[in-house]
Amino acid sequence: MILDERTYTIAPAHVGTYLDLYVREGMAIQTGHLGKLIGWFTQDIGTVNDVVHIWQYDDLADRERRRAAMEADPAWQAFRAKAAPYVQTMKSRILKPTWFSPLGGAGLRP
Repeated sequence: MILDERTYTIAPAHVGTYLDLYVREGMAIQTGHLGKLIGWFTQDIGTVNDVVHIWQYDDLADRERRRAAMEADPAWQAFRAKAAPYVQTMKSRILKPTWFSPLGGAGLRP
């Protein structure tokens, strides 16, 4: 299992607008393609206009297949066009849970 942590820096003062748009028009599309959503988060300390979401996949091939299908979906493309003006930067990390993680990972042992 892997987790895809995605952090988007949203234009200042537009986090609420971006999240409302996502819930209204993007969430159903994205969850339909990507499957296991771990959560969406905002920050109270640090870069307060960042939003973070985490998705669980079986492995990198599962992630690649699901994301490719989503990117090919015209409804997702239309949502992205509406959301793009709010997004300043994006970064992604792939996380592997340790063997003792509550998520049940098989990560490296000491």
